[in-house]
Amino acid sequence: MKQVVLAAMMGLSGIAGAGAQPLTSISATTSYHTVEVDGVNLFYREAGPKDAPALLLLHGFPSSSRMFETLIPLLADRYHIIAPDYPGFGLSDAPQPSQYAYTFDHIATSFDHLTEALGLKSYSLYLQDYGGPVGFRLALAHPDRVKAFIMQNAVASEDGLGPAWDERRAYWRDRAANEQKVISNFLSLATTKLRHVGHSPNVDRYDPNAWIDEFAHLSQPGQFQIQADLFFDYQTNVTSYPKWQEWMRQHQPPMLVMWGKYDPSFAVGGAPAYQRDVPKAEVHMLDAGHFALDEKLDEIAALIREFLARQPL
Repeated sequence: MKQVVLAAMMGLSGIAGAGAQPLTSISATTSYHTVEVDGVNLFYREAGPKDAPALLLLHGFPSSSRMFETLIPLLADRYHIIAPDYPGFGLSDAPQPSQYAYTFDHIATSFDHLTEALGLKSYSLYLQDYGGPVGFRLALAHPDRVKAFIMQNAVASEDGLGPAWDERRAYWRDRAANEQKVISNFLSLATTKLRHVGHSPNVDRYDPNAWIDEFAHLSQPGQFQIQADLFFDYQTNVTSYPKWQEWMRQHQPPMLVMWGKYDPSFAVGGAPAYQRDVPKAEVHMLDAGHFALDEKLDEIAALIREFLARQPL
């Protein structure tokens, strides 16, 4: 047995000596920070050379920047990566709604000030789910700063809203009558799991800790009201779709669209819809769910690297 182990070690040594690239670990590339922005402590992950083109990763509901922890080391050799947590999410402060208005306008303003505090003069955007409406607000406010869009199950048209949204629209029409039912289901363990696995035939490839950790966060005191307020405000995103679409038609930003087709919330029609406004947008349908990084990390990383390498960042 000792001879076998020794031989294996010698073989690895020989490979390294032949010029093989060292493996990149999360601990070697990522640092963790908190900065106060407008009275709220915002947590963010950072990696890569600070003089490299910046890539801002904006997470979805009910996740945090942690959803990007496996992607970051695959991009940090080329890009300066910033992945923050929204107020009320992850490791950022979660002030009560009486102290912080949980609207997409307000979160986008907080992140606008965050990018300025971090000295980001320009950046590309990776937008997933809630990252979409936050990112579009940043782009409309500062079109000169956004160099490229990477859309991953983030909606900017009615084509992406499936039947599940009928009940959610009822909540927007009559909050008092529908809030308890809609938000309780929205925050439940079953729904939190479904967001990850969707209708995937490969459920065994999904780490249960993803939805268990998210459900634990959603179960914390104050989260019901925070998430109820923010999701009630989601209707402002739907009414903003025409404005976002007009902005895309006018600016024609470089755009990579990657869509997990097993997503139970966002219909697959949301992906090709981007090509109506940005005809040169690249669209890729993935055998994955709403959080496509759960199952297609390597493919997504390769698509991003190839796409961004062709952009004048």
